[in-house]
Amino acid sequence: MKENQYVLAIETSCDETAVAIVKNETELVTNIVASQIESHKRFGGVVPEIASRHHIEQMTITLEEALSDAGMTLDDMDAITVTEGPGLVGALLVGVNAAKSIAFSKDKPLVGVHHIAGHIYANRLEKEFEFPLLSLVVSGGHTELVLMREHGSFEIIGETRDDAAGEAYDKVARTLKLPYPGGPQIDRLAQEGEETIDFPRAWLEDGSYDFSFSGLKSAVINRLHKAKQRDEYLKPEDVAASFQASVVDVLSTKAYRAAEEYGVKQMIVAGGVAANKGLRAALKEKFKDSETELLIPPLHLCTDNAAMIAAAGAVAFNQGHRAGWDLNANPGLDLELYGSRKHNSK
Repeated sequence: MKENQYVLAIETSCDETAVAIVKNETELVTNIVASQIESHKRFGGVVPEIASRHHIEQMTITLEEALSDAGMTLDDMDAITVTEGPGLVGALLVGVNAAKSIAFSKDKPLVGVHHIAGHIYANRLEKEFEFPLLSLVVSGGHTELVLMREHGSFEIIGETRDDAAGEAYDKVARTLKLPYPGGPQIDRLAQEGEETIDFPRAWLEDGSYDFSFSGLKSAVINRLHKAKQRDEYLKPEDVAASFQASVVDVLSTKAYRAAEEYGVKQMIVAGGVAANKGLRAALKEKFKDSETELLIPPLHLCTDNAAMIAAAGAVAFNQGHRAGWDLNANPGLDLELYGSRKHNSK
């Protein structure tokens, strides 16, 4: 690697158009995010077609703002990286085609990045990785425990069997008639309520690190519907606190047990739900006396951003990964296969 290496990243997997530049794999130069929350709020969730249109509108603007903020040009970049999956296919296509156009016009190497690998590597912008490490990935579409023995190697030791934690948050929030996005609203209410309802915790069979939140989601929704039928008042704050207590209990307990079993040096938290105050507090309490170091990214690196894609993409680039001009959006991209795939030359 040359003395100073600059990698530009584009992220458009869902409803944020983001461009970032990272120096020497771990130094954040700029991280620009154009959010679409206000556009999707009136629909109660992300509308894929609208998301794609906004990405098209914001792509050039966001790119120019990132370069201006960094005081750099595309010619200064050593590689162009982009989220190729998973995500919404239309949204992904905007970013992939923008990255391919830039890389082709400037004769720069192109690197495709797995979105979840990006969430994991967001932590490396704050603290160097020490292997082996375990990552608890918690987002709207993913709940996984990922073991890493070295850079670019991902082994899933536990995953959701149905609803991801973030998905359960959103569905419960809609039932409580909370505005989109629901996760932060539940977290806010939970801080004001008390755990007065004993909602179920799905531990699954002995030794499993898999997760299941479908039963919990259904239990909360059924409890709310029954209360309405009986004209019984349930404090939304207490429902939120009770629901969140169940989620974070399972997440933190399984994460701690896995960290002890695998003897990892670091436990890192990744994904949008990593911004959840209840989860952050539960994990800090669980790991306070552990020899395993707990790493939780700052809030601006929890939700979707391009800095995390640049951090993961820079590692892949330096390991020799290259994408061809046939790079396409891959909404179902597998994390383990992504980590093990062969290097391709441009």
